[in-house]
Amino acid sequence: MQAGSTMSEQKPIRLFVTHAWSDGEDYLRVFEFLESARNFHYRNCSAVDRKPSEDLDAQREVLRAQMRPAEVVLATAALLRSHSSLLVFQMTFAQASRKPVILLPQFGLQGEVPKGVRDLATESVGWDERALVDAIRRLARGEQTGRWDVVEFTLD
Repeated sequence: MQAGSTMSEQKPIRLFVTHAWSDGEDYLRVFEFLESARNFHYRNCSAVDRKPSEDLDAQREVLRAQMRPAEVVLATAALLRSHSSLLVFQMTFAQASRKPVILLPQFGLQGEVPKGVRDLATESVGWDERALVDAIRRLARGEQTGRWDVVEFTLD
């Protein structure tokens, strides 16, 4: 973690989004949320199109290599349905590498994420662009956004 190193266009936050060698809906949705954030610069370390083979050990080694440069890992719970062991592997490796893990629930579903998976996350956030970006900045670089909502109203 590079506490004190402020994110900028020249120093984007390096992040890894969990995947199972395809860009599923929630994987793509993460980037839609990040792209809509103002003044947020990141570099995606995950490469879904680089599956080495069907050999699980080779896949795990490539995933480790993709995760090593990342400052923060975004784990999408959508992988639980089809690739739970791969999701748990990625979250466990991140934790063992002392990388913060932000867990996102499956988009549009109210189902509870199993406790064992929740316990592998540093923090859980919902599908809210601001909450996600704030969590990434805080966990990757120690940046406190200190943003406040301004609500204007009139007193009658």
